[in-house]
Amino acid sequence: MLSGLLKFILGFFLALAVLIGSGVAVALYFMNRTAIPPAKPIFANDSPSLQTKSPKATDTESSPTSSKEPTPSPSATPSASPTESPTELPPGAYRGRVTWSQGLSLRSEPNQDAERIGGVGFNEKIIVLEESQDKAWQKIRVEGSKQEGWVKVGNTQRDDE
Repeated sequence: MLSGLLKFILGFFLALAVLIGSGVAVALYFMNRTAIPPAKPIFANDSPSLQTKSPKATDTESSPTSSKEPTPSPSATPSASPTESPTELPPGAYRGRVTWSQGLSLRSEPNQDAERIGGVGFNEKIIVLEESQDKAWQKIRVEGSKQEGWVKVGNTQRDDE
């Protein structure tokens, strides 16, 4: 009888320890998952040192910023491309503006899980190049640069210029 009582008490405390331990493990898992901050979007007006975190953004900007002498000429080149682009838009493309107040993240492919390759600020001028087949995404080019990417439909507005 004493051995049965001892087994019962030991089993009770062991079960209690397993329940408490698993509860603490699950709580720690969810607290750690919610403590991870999302990646910061990169916008066109950010300083170049912040844009070096994204490999795609540095590819488009590494060659102009790598040399100190060509810095004036690349800044002249983007101002020249907007003057060329108003007259020559690709077929089916149109001008627009970003209407989402926090700006948009440019994605490499037309889906939510695709890599972020840059960003576009609120009210910034863009050129809408095409739409995805499911009509949920738009491929845009930031006016004044050669940066292209995909954004969700409904966050841009057509410009009537």
